[in-house]
Amino acid sequence: MPDNTKLLNWRLITVLALIALIRPLISITGISGMLGKPVASITATLAISIIWIAAVTIKKESQPVTTLIITGIAYAVFAIILSGILSPIFIGTLQGPLTNPFAIISMFMTNIIWGFITGSIAALLLKIR
Repeated sequence: MPDNTKLLNWRLITVLALIALIRPLISITGISGMLGKPVASITATLAISIIWIAAVTIKKESQPVTTLIITGIAYAVFAIILSGILSPIFIGTLQGPLTNPFAIISMFMTNIIWGFITGSIAALLLKIR
């Protein structure tokens, strides 16, 4: 089986995963509470999804689904680390996925699905082009 991961744009994956950290940052810092939690969270997710799809489409990535699934996984790792560092600073105690192993599993699964959906949309757009 060939190793197709060498063909992936790892810089793009990292940048897109870091951009997605906007979502937990607005939650940890309390900004989403001020803006209204469900609206802020949904808006951030939608904006990040559009950025992911646009970036992969503009870059004409050869493997958009794989790229965005791995982006979702990288985002989950970064978000877990960020939560572990910032929640004690802003909230005073460790909170988030590190306190619940099921939350970690859920986070990875959710972000794999998110990457699959956005990657599929990007693949469709690339096919239409």
